[in-house]
Amino acid sequence: SSSSSSSSSSSSSSSTTSSSSSARSAVVVVIVGMAGSGKTTFVAGLQRHLREVCGKRVYTVNLDPAVVSLGYEPNIDIRDTVDYKKVMQHYRLGPNGAILTSLNLFATKFGDVLQLLEQRRATHDVILVDTPGQIEVFTWSASGTIILESLSASLPTCVCYVLDTPRCSRPVTLMSNMLYACSVLYKAKLPFLGCFNKVDVANHRLCQEWMVNYDAFQVRRPATHRSPILTHSLQHISDTDT
Repeated sequence: SSSSSSSSSSSSSSSTTSSSSSARSAVVVVIVGMAGSGKTTFVAGLQRHLREVCGKRVYTVNLDPAVVSLGYEPNIDIRDTVDYKKVMQHYRLGPNGAILTSLNLFATKFGDVLQLLEQRRATHDVILVDTPGQIEVFTWSASGTIILESLSASLPTCVCYVLDTPRCSRPVTLMSNMLYACSVLYKAKLPFLGCFNKVDVANHRLCQEWMVNYDAFQVRRPATHRSPILTHSLQHISDTDT
């Protein structure tokens, strides 16, 4: 009887462990943002923090074909598959067009990337995906849609939009970022996080206040040019929609 009870308990424990292991899955965080917002540096810092402070197992993917150097060692790198400079020469494209075309070419092989990520589902906690500064990849390009939809269909996925805090201290720049962020949000339809970067250079609290306080934004909005009139209208719509 004692032996039977022990065996039953062991079987139950094994079943529970197996169940929790199969249910466990790495979370994908896709880092997007305007050019120069510091996405790559952000990814390097976040990876280091997650590993050293939080004790998480992190897997990194670089999707920027034109980046010269990274502050981290990517596990998957688009540069190993697509030669950005050859794309420029072959298709006679400028820098931006070559980046978009490189992403389109890479998207046709994204199934191979998904297979690798699926294998890391239970062995890693977080998968960080670094992206190029050409935000149009995720606002209207087919490659961005394919990448986000493929990731979210296979793994829990969220989008982190990185904002350049010093630049966003100008109302027009902040509103431009908000429009791009909303565009990515509504197109991706995924959990979305806005992150103010470079807060060691400029305080982000003013930008936060502008995002939630229409009157505060109105006070700082310059009235000497026509573009702020559009900014004013967009902020009002954004505030109402929120």
